[in-house]
Amino acid sequence: MTPVLLLAAEKESAQVTDWAARIGWVVGLALFVALVYWLMREGWKWRGTLQGDLPELPTAPDDPGPEQLSLSGRYHGSTTAGQWLDRIVAQGLGTRSRAELTLTDAGLDVVRPGASDFFVPAVQLREARLDKGIAGKVLTEGGLLVVTWEHGDRLIDSGFRSDHAAEHNEWVEAINTMIETNTVTNTREGAER
Repeated sequence: MTPVLLLAAEKESAQVTDWAARIGWVVGLALFVALVYWLMREGWKWRGTLQGDLPELPTAPDDPGPEQLSLSGRYHGSTTAGQWLDRIVAQGLGTRSRAELTLTDAGLDVVRPGASDFFVPAVQLREARLDKGIAGKVLTEGGLLVVTWEHGDRLIDSGFRSDHAAEHNEWVEAINTMIETNTVTNTREGAER
């Protein structure tokens, strides 16, 4: 054989893509992702079932009084007070959303487009502070407004982030002043009885 024929006999065509194997891997990966999503969803529903004893959220009164402060921003979720990773999902409190907060003499009104609105009466407010994280959302130190309130027999921390973070300090001061005023008023009323 001549060298040209030997050279031509040794050449092979390029490897052909095995489409059946690739499609099998893509389908397998899609099924795995669907399984993980389903398990996460079931876990979320299970957590809601465990928290089923949480009463309905209060709604704002017809006449809440004059507006003291308002804030536009994001609602990042609620947790059991003092346990920043124990997310509360019952009654729609686990749904992150945009939020419009309004503080009045009656309490804190939280309006959430696309999610359940709720109202925290002034007598149920316990504390306001700046923090850095809540249930899967971590920000810089003091980047989150956390309001602690009582609902049923639970203390709840709810986290908010204003579109203008400089407003947070004013909110902390206003809410804590309202709490102190309510505490003094309730103490006086109790002593008069």
